[in-house]
Amino acid sequence: MFNITIKTLTAAALLAGSAMMASAQEFTLRATANSNTNDEDYDGLVVFKNYVEAASNGAIEVELFIGTQLCSNGAECLQGVADGSIDIYISTSGGASGIFPYVQVLDLPYLMADDRIAEHVLSGDFTRVLRGMALEDSGDMIRLMTVGNTGGWRNFANTERRVAMPADMEGLKIRTVVADLPQELVKALGASPTPIPWPELFTSFQTGVVEGSKNGITDIMGMKFPDAGLQYLTLDGHAYMGALWWMSNEKFLALPEPMRRVVVDGFYALQQATFASPKRKSIAAYEEFVAGGGDLYSPTPEEKAAFAEAATPVYDWFKGNVARGPEIFDALTTAVAEAEAEVNAARDADVN
Repeated sequence: MFNITIKTLTAAALLAGSAMMASAQEFTLRATANSNTNDEDYDGLVVFKNYVEAASNGAIEVELFIGTQLCSNGAECLQGVADGSIDIYISTSGGASGIFPYVQVLDLPYLMADDRIAEHVLSGDFTRVLRGMALEDSGDMIRLMTVGNTGGWRNFANTERRVAMPADMEGLKIRTVVADLPQELVKALGASPTPIPWPELFTSFQTGVVEGSKNGITDIMGMKFPDAGLQYLTLDGHAYMGALWWMSNEKFLALPEPMRRVVVDGFYALQQATFASPKRKSIAAYEEFVAGGGDLYSPTPEEKAAFAEAATPVYDWFKGNVARGPEIFDALTTAVAEAEAEVNAARDADVN
């Protein structure tokens, strides 16, 4: 009888606690990422959820949907954000370019030199410029909250030879996505762009359909591409793998201002987590690549300058072919110049 009474009281207490929590919870945010729990996107969402729920004292609940439960691609997911069925979604620039073509500015090669510059740029007014453009073009339906990272830096890798200069790219068949910009880059460097679906890439390396790709190291090792012959990796760092975090503007503005501040700070915490996550994960990935016999080459400053020079036609292509291209190109290059001045001044102060 005693045990039954204790159990009954315990159950009653749990129910009462649940009721109190339910009454405290006022808002629910449904967040999705078309990835998996090993991805930087998931790391960021876990940090966001923890921060927002704690800082709001339980007034906001964040529900995570990882994979394709709510939507399966950029166009479908962003439509869900616009119509309110999805509150938060993360896309690559390629995933959002069908609706906001100018976000491909993040894929322009060799504009941001390193993590410090990229993180400075993406933490400042440049992201607010992008936000304003996206709000305007979506009829105030889709709001860009922040830009983080999803995989570090894109580098060229291939099955044939070490690439130290643009001339070494000559004739290589390089896998790209269907989008025009990465194909323009590959052509500018003298190689042949070959669009291949991601699931088919391993076999395409084995059969010689393509001989190279432009990916981050965690993707390369996660897909076991060295087993398919991808043994040469050049750390040219041609593009920072930006992750665009979108939110329903209607849902955001419907929150009371104190809760909006919590959400904004939550996205700041998320951004910092996604900046850090690829740095940590890439250490083991690079070690694994070299241990397996891979050739890892870091170009000299002169060699990197040669890559950047060879890629300059891509900038003109972007400004001439992408809607609002000149506007966002100027915004990014201005932000980069300001970041370089501030970061380099800080470096000088710390060195001396």
